[in-house]
Amino acid sequence: MSSHRQSKKRRYIAWGVAGAAVVAGAGIAAQASMAATTWPAQKTYTGRAFDTCTAPSSAAMKAWHGGLYGAAAVYVGGKNRGCAQPNLTASWVKSVSAMGWKLIPLYVGAQPSCQSGSNPEKMTTANAASLGTTDATDAVAKAAALGMKAGSPIYLDMEAYDTTNTACNNAVLTYVRAFDKQLHAKTYRAGFYGFTSSSAKAIANAKDKTDLPGNLWYALWDKNNTTTADWPFGATQFTAHSRAHQYMVNSKETRGGYTITVDRDAWDAPVAITG
Repeated sequence: MSSHRQSKKRRYIAWGVAGAAVVAGAGIAAQASMAATTWPAQKTYTGRAFDTCTAPSSAAMKAWHGGLYGAAAVYVGGKNRGCAQPNLTASWVKSVSAMGWKLIPLYVGAQPSCQSGSNPEKMTTANAASLGTTDATDAVAKAAALGMKAGSPIYLDMEAYDTTNTACNNAVLTYVRAFDKQLHAKTYRAGFYGFTSSSAKAIANAKDKTDLPGNLWYALWDKNNTTTADWPFGATQFTAHSRAHQYMVNSKETRGGYTITVDRDAWDAPVAITG
């Protein structure tokens, strides 16, 4: 595809595989507002991941387990979330976690006013800060209700937009900072999904790093399963298990009799704390 699917359309996220899940404190230093609280140890996954718009059934998850993927991103909420989630419940999270899956919470928050397409929730210069706080509160409530505990990351989905529009870009950064600050206040880690040509670039290149996410999930569809060889930003940025790479989209795959269209990701970053 020439451009990423907007949140209201079908999208697919990553699940890490083939790598061991480790508990570590990596990535905390990049998040300035986290220092004042005693944080649960970070749960990190390294391996392949995938995402799909609607969380698969428990039966599909069981059939897919032990193959190429070992972690799954799931859309926990947001007014711009594009799909219903009939399977995504606290019991589902408990069940698939017991199977061995690692889960990656994704929240489709407000989108920029200069972004093409229509979305139910858009930010403006006037409402960016308050909306960021409100959306983060909702994101934490949604994740917690699913059994994703304090210390878990929540990845904010920001689709592509015109970063050369200064007012629009500043509103995005204001929104992200407010969102992340509120996540930290509630003891959840901040992650960000965006494009290397726009939204992720805006985060990586921002001169003021205050309250920006410590974990970056970048979309670069080069079909390379790596978080290092094609890393497009500064070599010292988002190190110590803080990167994920969406490297392939719209991959229709069948495992154990269940066919799902997914996006593929290379994962080396935090995942949800469950159980």
